[in-house]
Amino acid sequence: MRERIFTLAAASVLLCALSVAANAAEKKYDTGASDTEIKIGQTVPFSGPASAYATVGKAQAAYMKMINDQGGINGRKINLIQYDDAYSPPKTVEQVRKLVESDEVLLTFQIIGTAPNAAVEKYLNGRKVPQLFAATGAARFTDPKHYPWTMGFNPNYFVEGRIYGQYILKEHPNAKVGVLYQNDDLGKDYLAGLKAGLGDKAAGMIVAEVSYELSDPTIDSQILKIKDAGADLVFSATTPKQAAQAIKKIAELGWHPVHIVDINANSMNATLKPAGIENAKGLISVGYVKDPSEPVWKDDAGVKEYLAFMEKYFPDGDKGSNFNVYGYITAELMVKVLQQCGDDLTRANVLKQATQLDHVALGMLLPGISITTSPTDYRVNKQLQMIQFDGERWQNIGGIITDTGNE
Repeated sequence: MRERIFTLAAASVLLCALSVAANAAEKKYDTGASDTEIKIGQTVPFSGPASAYATVGKAQAAYMKMINDQGGINGRKINLIQYDDAYSPPKTVEQVRKLVESDEVLLTFQIIGTAPNAAVEKYLNGRKVPQLFAATGAARFTDPKHYPWTMGFNPNYFVEGRIYGQYILKEHPNAKVGVLYQNDDLGKDYLAGLKAGLGDKAAGMIVAEVSYELSDPTIDSQILKIKDAGADLVFSATTPKQAAQAIKKIAELGWHPVHIVDINANSMNATLKPAGIENAKGLISVGYVKDPSEPVWKDDAGVKEYLAFMEKYFPDGDKGSNFNVYGYITAELMVKVLQQCGDDLTRANVLKQATQLDHVALGMLLPGISITTSPTDYRVNKQLQMIQFDGERWQNIGGIITDTGNE
């Protein structure tokens, strides 16, 4: 009897040991992840010509603090490491190398800007480090064939440009179009998309294509060129500073063209207010998120959660800023991906989860808009709403547009 009891006890100990070993074996980690922590990194233009985007990074940091206060992700705290790159690609390269090689992050999250992301894309793919939800809509960042470790978040600039082209054909078929565009992937993708949307009428309708460098102090001369070319519709494929300058200069000239601005430049605080609200009336753009300042959303659960978050975790931030809404939804999506990873926090599994999102609804997305990705379609946002500024706020015009193409 005593031997039998000893045998049973030994068996129980062995089973417990095997169970513990099995549970431990279920946990998989790469550099940057452990039982207690998940390290992710990003660069943000806290200074420099694109510092209007700094608040995005601040909102994201605040969101991660909220998640940590709630216990983290599957018991692990998020360590978000942020560096200022001043929107300078060489600085981005330096800081991202530091994040990967010194800080040893699991992944990069929401590096801000087209040129900064382009500067580190090959490096991160070579190291097989996920470059997730890059803050850009350039087509090169939704190219799984050539850059499988890179996924952009923003609506594809080419697709957005194509939507504007289709809108112009429908609403202003006889327009003489002048294009102001940033001389990088952002501006060039928008221009290519616009031409695709206009189709075989592009050559006859576009009367001016004028570029600028991000470092240019003003774009006054470019606006004069577009006006002198006889344009009566202007498409600004720009970032906030230049969009504001364009709106203001057009008003100073007493010129009244139809004016379309891209989604990156339709911020109330970063673009419209610096340009003069009275000068921005009639602007056309697109959107995909709820405006928390709109009365129509006052009882919306997602907006209430967002406002409560801002009140507690980012009280100095502008609750009505679409940049802060953007920071909030991108952080929310990043957290969902990490939650889906469970205890398999390898870089390969992080990428797998990010590329298998199925109709993910985020609290601040417009009703009817959700996020779906696949290993062959890295586009996170494929649905947009046309909007027009009425002098006080952006108003929806038309319905939700879903792009089904793979470009």
